[in-house]
Amino acid sequence: MESILYEAKQLNLWRSIDIQFALMVATPTQPALMLVSAWLSADTGAGHTCLPIKMLTPEKLFDGKMPILAKKAWEKAGCSSVDEWEKILLASQAVSNGSHQTPLVLDMENQLLYLHRMWRYECEVAKFFNTAQSFPISENDEKKIKVILNDFFPMEISSNKLTNIDWNKIAVAIAITRSISVISGAPGTGKTFTVSKILAALLQLSNGKNLRILMAAPTGKAAVRLSEVVHLSLKHLGLEKKQKLRLPCFAVTLHHLLGIQPDSNKTRYHRNNLLYVDILVIDEASMIDLPMMAKIIDAIPLQAKVILLGDCHQLLPIEAGSVLRDIFHFAKSGYSFKQKRRLMRITGCVLPNNNKTNNNIDTNFNVADSLCLLNKSYRFDENSDIGRLADMINIGDSEGVLSLLTSETISDINYSSLCDQKEEYELIIKTCINGYSDYLKRIKNFDQPAVILRSFNQFRLLCALREGPFGVEGLNNRIENNLSQAGLFIIDSTKNKHYAGRPIMVMCNDPSLELYNGDIGVILFKKEDEKNGCPLLQACFSLPNGKIKTVALSRLPKHETAFAMTVHKSQGSEFQQVTLVLPNYSVPILTRELLYTAVTRAKSRLSIHASKEIMRYTILTKTQRHSGLVKRLNTFKEKRRLIAI
Repeated sequence: MESILYEAKQLNLWRSIDIQFALMVATPTQPALMLVSAWLSADTGAGHTCLPIKMLTPEKLFDGKMPILAKKAWEKAGCSSVDEWEKILLASQAVSNGSHQTPLVLDMENQLLYLHRMWRYECEVAKFFNTAQSFPISENDEKKIKVILNDFFPMEISSNKLTNIDWNKIAVAIAITRSISVISGAPGTGKTFTVSKILAALLQLSNGKNLRILMAAPTGKAAVRLSEVVHLSLKHLGLEKKQKLRLPCFAVTLHHLLGIQPDSNKTRYHRNNLLYVDILVIDEASMIDLPMMAKIIDAIPLQAKVILLGDCHQLLPIEAGSVLRDIFHFAKSGYSFKQKRRLMRITGCVLPNNNKTNNNIDTNFNVADSLCLLNKSYRFDENSDIGRLADMINIGDSEGVLSLLTSETISDINYSSLCDQKEEYELIIKTCINGYSDYLKRIKNFDQPAVILRSFNQFRLLCALREGPFGVEGLNNRIENNLSQAGLFIIDSTKNKHYAGRPIMVMCNDPSLELYNGDIGVILFKKEDEKNGCPLLQACFSLPNGKIKTVALSRLPKHETAFAMTVHKSQGSEFQQVTLVLPNYSVPILTRELLYTAVTRAKSRLSIHASKEIMRYTILTKTQRHSGLVKRLNTFKEKRRLIAI
């Protein structure tokens, strides 16, 4: 079996770490255990949190890419049924049911095999969300809540109350009355503005209590945007000066929140050193993987109120898990009868009846009562082509998407089908240079760093891939060369890759500099323009507190040019104009979630360069991840300790 595993590594089917893990877990006399250990490790690296026992067939091995090698591995393993796999796994000292420490954990009830740490993370996350509870509210407090909600959300008169539900109002009501609330919505549905109203309402209901509020997001740019929107919104919500002083000055990254040490999984805050917080707000929760969510939960005090914001239709996290999407699986069941009555009572909205006719819908109301899905876009009206495109992508309507993109009536989308590759490639470069024209002008005028950074972030070129002519690296090089040839930048590639105006993206975390993976900056001249006749350069970044961080080039962490960036790296960002480039061949990374995420980064203008065949393939390919979280959310019955408002 060992030779087969190394052959899989040579074919780039599995990684070195997968092979080494298998050799550590199993001996040469345990070929079946060796095979399944490498398989599980590889699947975890691909984003899955577990390996379903029913997947253990030769047709599923190596994702069906190498049937001859898979058949050879199966013959060596000597397994032909699920029952045989269970016997082999349970007979090994490397496998347990989780009751004691072993490399692998077999969940017999749900027929799932885990790495021990993934099993532990999943149990902790399930326990946390399943123990969310409603706060006890007196009749007098309920009246106060109704007054505040009606003040923030004036009632609209409508002949059909079921179609006039104010879900943003429902979201605020849930967040006020529940220990945990999870709010999902597409960009432009008012998630961040809604959380501003949640914080304002909680401060008004606190009776002068000194609430400790923290705000965080997975990336620096998402933290900056959360800070800006919340503080701008709260100016118009009638808070007293004392109440405003209790608000955090700015949001932080999750790494900063937990005190994660560089090149380590250790955190400063954990169950033995909890965060000092009463209300924790986390934006862009769709980006949070299972291990990170478990670390956050581990550091949260029992009495703290937790509010998560995100878009459950966006790209899944880069690392293992699909926590937000798994949680919103329970939104299909609607609210419990008790929660529905309470929400209707304090909001005045008439909620629809629960759908109990579908036996396939899980009805864990304990989780469902904490959820709210925002569906009204305040950015895109019913005539917005970008909004319509995003909706069609979400439901997998590939023909509807192509019909819209090729329509002569679309106004805020440009579509190029890459029929003539050379001509279309030149068009992509031209589109990008035009998109960055204002930023280039401000560089030439020596405007302030904050102005230049703001201008640069108005436009972005997004790619699905990193390599190749249609990837980040190829397009970055081509754009740089064109700008250099046009005399807009002076680039000396033989001596120094840096030049004034070069946009860069940080590729690793450096807490000492307050810079984190994905942060965008621009290299600019210093105020003292010259020293010994040579221009002095420095890198400038926008921090979550709104200030500009300047960093000497010699101190910059690992980084790369950022005229173009991947769709994954664009999460948490919004741009006035977006140009999306997809490759001219199909690859597994092209999924519905990737396309939806890219499209929803654009606020006013969108350009798409992709063939019709690739668009159709991408829309019809939905990301699938193996997870036991949905099933596990029904297994814990513990109650959280509740503190009255």
